[in-house]
Amino acid sequence: MTRIGILSDTHSCWDDRFATHFAGCDQIWHAGDVGCLDVITRLEAIAPVVAVRGNIDHGIVARRCPEIQSWQVEDVGVWMTHIGGYPGRYAPGVRRMLIDARPRIMISGHSHILKVMYDRELDLLHINPGAAGWHGWQKERTLLRLVIDGADLRDLEVIELGKIKI
Repeated sequence: MTRIGILSDTHSCWDDRFATHFAGCDQIWHAGDVGCLDVITRLEAIAPVVAVRGNIDHGIVARRCPEIQSWQVEDVGVWMTHIGGYPGRYAPGVRRMLIDARPRIMISGHSHILKVMYDRELDLLHINPGAAGWHGWQKERTLLRLVIDGADLRDLEVIELGKIKI
């Protein structure tokens, strides 16, 4: 059993509740727009991190985080990029990459909109964890937790961190 914490679009913002909510996680996945390496470093103090770069990431974050990550967790293939779209509206070229990779989970960020959808055509779960940072147009800051147990995906939790003050 592997416990996963998922976030995106921190935009250099750290919230100590990341550590609280991801305590006990075996891995943390960051779907881009990290902002600064300090966010990754602080997440790594909690659990190993898999991260991709987003469109605001540059310098050391862009060098450290690839545009796409594809890996296996137990019996589940995972594919992650920052600008990926979602079922029925994938970003250009993403659908073809998903067909080739055949993951069970596809993670993306960028929209700042929390969205979990099943893609029946590609037989995968699409997850966008929304935005965990204070910058952007989202009304609520969010994180996700998920358990992978063999080939099973279960216990998906949405964690709301509070409203953005406009």
